[in-house]
Amino acid sequence: MSTQEFENVTRRPTIDRRGVLRAGSALAGATALLNTSVGGVPARLAQAAEASAGSIDMVYQLEGRILEVCTCQILCPCWVGENPDFGTCDSVIAWHVDRGTIDGLDVSGRTIALINHIPGNVLAGNWTVVFFVDAETTPEQQEALLSVWTGQKGGPVADLAQLYGEVTATQRVPITFLVEGGQGTLRIGSEASPVVVAELSPFQGATGKSTTLVDTVFSTIPGAPAYVGKAARFQRVSSQLGLKDIDLSGHNAIQGSFSFTA
Repeated sequence: MSTQEFENVTRRPTIDRRGVLRAGSALAGATALLNTSVGGVPARLAQAAEASAGSIDMVYQLEGRILEVCTCQILCPCWVGENPDFGTCDSVIAWHVDRGTIDGLDVSGRTIALINHIPGNVLAGNWTVVFFVDAETTPEQQEALLSVWTGQKGGPVADLAQLYGEVTATQRVPITFLVEGGQGTLRIGSEASPVVVAELSPFQGATGKSTTLVDTVFSTIPGAPAYVGKAARFQRVSSQLGLKDIDLSGHNAIQGSFSFTA
């Protein structure tokens, strides 16, 4: 019941014989309504608030972790909007959803990843991208994840997707995403012939906490701190997908958590 409705039925009735019974009946109804409450809130008001809250639908709510390695030196200048160390940057980025939904579909436990080639400054866009979705996703989950990470669902992930110039392929493959004791391990593809293998660990500051990047002009986990590290191993066998092969050690790595809502 709105405030206006409540005022209408509780205001002092005018002295009019035709309206006295009608006003008195309405007042009795309002009193009964107030006496029927949920947690101290009038039942009708509680129901209205619940219905209003339920009408605000989230397209996606996703929480999880990220592992990222690239060909830049440490620290990767892309994160502060500078040009890549070697003129271009090639990376792998994997987002593991610990819990979340997309249009009401549960995608908890699923991983989506990409490999890319960035031809110049990261903010200039025109990335060449190949997507990977973990083999345990259902077709519905795969479609939902790709709709978010290609920018179709808007929100913070769409800001990142605006930098893609071309998505050349999407593959459904086994993905291993592990973080244990701060050490990250990422494998994309089968154990016998992986497309990507990466092993990374974060740097620690003087207090023993992970070295952190915040408020950077570019981020793959917008709104969250990124933990800077080093990749002991970064192998990428991707020439068959139109991107160069990589075999490096000691280059830039990023870990972190994300919370995306739209």
